[in-house]
Amino acid sequence: MNNKLHKAPYPIIDTDPIFKKYQPTGNTGKPLIRAMKVSAGVTGMTGFLLAYQLVCMRFVGMTENSREIKKYRIEYAKLKAQGKPMHGVSSLPLSMQRTAAAYSTWAFLNFDVFPMFNFVNHPYHGQSEGVIPEEDR
Repeated sequence: MNNKLHKAPYPIIDTDPIFKKYQPTGNTGKPLIRAMKVSAGVTGMTGFLLAYQLVCMRFVGMTENSREIKKYRIEYAKLKAQGKPMHGVSSLPLSMQRTAAAYSTWAFLNFDVFPMFNFVNHPYHGQSEGVIPEEDR
């Protein structure tokens, strides 16, 4: 066993400290607990934004979306049979709906700058050919 001491800028207390004496910051646990809560909150929000962005990427066709198209067609047929509009009814004037659509369209690509979601029902949703039947366009 080598018991030689190395040169240190501060006095050596113990060269083989026991684990139960370990404190990560040398402080009480309150600052660490606060930091862990903030870290958990930021991680949760980041995870939600990532999941939301991946879903949006499937809806706009950036990734494989055949499952969503099938669900969309079923929902469309059900709402059409009930006589309801596909994207709901809005109480906002048409100009406000247009503005909301302009702000929220493709907004998921800018989540790193400013997270913005679509909370407004409006008729300005674009679809590719074949997503909904041609006679219903």
